[in-house]
Amino acid sequence: MTKPALRVVLAQPRGFCAGVERAIEIVERALERFGPPVYVRHEIVHNKHVVQALQRKGARFVDEVHEIPEGAITVFSAHGVAESVELAAHERGLRVIDAACPLVTKVHKEGHRYAANGFDVVLIGHAGHPEVEGTMGRIKGRVHLISTVEDVAGIEPSDPERLAFVTQTTLSVDDTRDIITALKARFPGIVGPDTRDICYATQNRQTAVRALTRQVDLILVVGAQNSSNSNRLREIGEADGTPSYLIESAEALDLRWLDGIGTVGITAGASAPELLVQDLIRKLGQHFAVHLETLAGIEENVHFRLPLELADGAVRSAADRRNV
Repeated sequence: MTKPALRVVLAQPRGFCAGVERAIEIVERALERFGPPVYVRHEIVHNKHVVQALQRKGARFVDEVHEIPEGAITVFSAHGVAESVELAAHERGLRVIDAACPLVTKVHKEGHRYAANGFDVVLIGHAGHPEVEGTMGRIKGRVHLISTVEDVAGIEPSDPERLAFVTQTTLSVDDTRDIITALKARFPGIVGPDTRDICYATQNRQTAVRALTRQVDLILVVGAQNSSNSNRLREIGEADGTPSYLIESAEALDLRWLDGIGTVGITAGASAPELLVQDLIRKLGQHFAVHLETLAGIEENVHFRLPLELADGAVRSAADRRNV
């Protein structure tokens, strides 16, 4: 029986960003240097496949530092942690390696600097997200957490003339721009970085999804349900009028979504390894005669330096890290 034709267009860029590659490499190098177990507070990145692969190598994931034996090698996740977590780790004598993405650390420093100069800080982000919890725990001063334009009306700053804002790095550029516009309309003297705190990788992947929507009938986003940047990719596809689904792996694909579909776009969140994308293509190939294309897009060549305690020795290639 002849398989129906299906054009599959891959977004470029997609998948792992430099911060995720760095975080995974930190755990792997710690395991090589110190031997298992290496303890990791929270998921190193929001992807079960990555977590399970590291568990098989000897990483142990915990929710809080009190679950870690005193003096153990400990890695903080790519999302960053509050100062209270760092202090708790110090009290237990943990040997900590911080895998926080440098772009998240940049936001921490910006918020700290504003607060140190007497500003209230508005944090644009999603309550409960590990990055937001870490950022709020780094700013010594009043922090107002908002996530929508409507939230702006509820801000009660100590001094409207001394108000600043920072943003979670994995948000939608468009939504954040609207919130910043609303903040500036209500507080003309507010200061902040516009959309620059939304990381380059998030912006590039969002741009690629918008390009996909002009060519495809449906978009599949490979990523975890608790991945902020992956959820934003799905939302952007939907907002541009293209049915979009977030799936953790090929097993989650519902073939009924493809009824009457001629062209499918595929992308992946910044914490999803490329092998999950390839698994999805193979599954599509079991049911369709797939014609595969890759969308023209930005080629990313960013690499963040490792912490000093792990920096010597050979550096794994980006291809190796992308296929964890």
